[in-house]
Amino acid sequence: MDELMALSNNLLKLSTATASTVWRGFATMATNCKTPRLIRKIGTHNGVFHCDEALACYMLKQLPDYRDAQIIRTRDPSILEQCDVVVDVGGEYNPKTHRYDHHQRGFEHSLSTVRPDLTKNKHIKLSSAGLVYAHFGLEVLSSILNDETRATTSECLRCVYLFIYEGFVEELDAIDNGIPMYSEGKPRYKISTHLSARVHRLNPEWNAENPESTDELFYKAMDLVGSEFKERVLEVSAAANIWWPAREIVRKAIETRTQVHKSGEIILLTERCPWKDHLQSLEEEMGISGEIKFCIFHDKGDSWRVQGIPIQPDSFICRVFLHKDWRGVRDEQLSSIAGIEGCIFCHSTGFIGGSKTKAGALEMALKSLKAALVDRE
Repeated sequence: MDELMALSNNLLKLSTATASTVWRGFATMATNCKTPRLIRKIGTHNGVFHCDEALACYMLKQLPDYRDAQIIRTRDPSILEQCDVVVDVGGEYNPKTHRYDHHQRGFEHSLSTVRPDLTKNKHIKLSSAGLVYAHFGLEVLSSILNDETRATTSECLRCVYLFIYEGFVEELDAIDNGIPMYSEGKPRYKISTHLSARVHRLNPEWNAENPESTDELFYKAMDLVGSEFKERVLEVSAAANIWWPAREIVRKAIETRTQVHKSGEIILLTERCPWKDHLQSLEEEMGISGEIKFCIFHDKGDSWRVQGIPIQPDSFICRVFLHKDWRGVRDEQLSSIAGIEGCIFCHSTGFIGGSKTKAGALEMALKSLKAALVDRE
């Protein structure tokens, strides 16, 4: 058994040719239970590594069938052929044989083409990370959440799946495939601290005199990417207490919006909660993207807030802003100009305002909608 453990620990340090020869005998050796066990193999390319295959390998190793899998880094087709699953190399995408490369000519799959049952509007070309997530993401999330003893419903899990894709995996897909952040014009700044860049910096310097083994460094990359992925999943999926209840509050506000006003353009939250990300995804899910213009919610104390719906959750550009004549004005002066009792403030950009009453906040939204309609005409 000592010899067996030594062989296991040193296998990936061998050359790929030697590893291939040794592997055939090692994979079927007996365990300490005297039961032959085939150790699964995850194949990916050797040399310089990237964020997408590091995440793909990490995700696969969260699955029960692959937790003990060996990672084989090579470009030798004969060795890759022996692997149970191959990611980011091989020039083939075939989920039936577990081949998940995206570099070959003609590959244009996105999350929506692989999982049309889950989403219709995701069109970024998938990397190896995106492919593995598309096919195994629900199982990976379930594994992580179960490991942390967090229960979740299937509907909640589906929503977390899409949220994690949009907030983590999609960026890696776009970066690895060279998809520009902007469709036209030059970006005003350069992002150099993102996860893909940090993984790339783990590779040996081009002129290093005694470079560290890229196989060993690849495991560091897996740990880095995997820890951030898991942290994001658990952060989002504090689902039983934080993320999911907020989504349900926003869903209810959308479903009852015509009770707030017949136009359906204003939602009222029964409780203040994070709402922007949920609103956008629920609008897309319900087929009403862009219809809602304002959100009203109770602030601390006795005041209320009315906020314009941003064009993107992290943007201050709104679909409709508060009335231009109110911007930067406060209290009695604002109430006098607006003709609405109890106004507190209107931000100088018009993205948010405050009122002492819910009725006042609603009236601020309605008058702003009317003014915007006049401006458009």
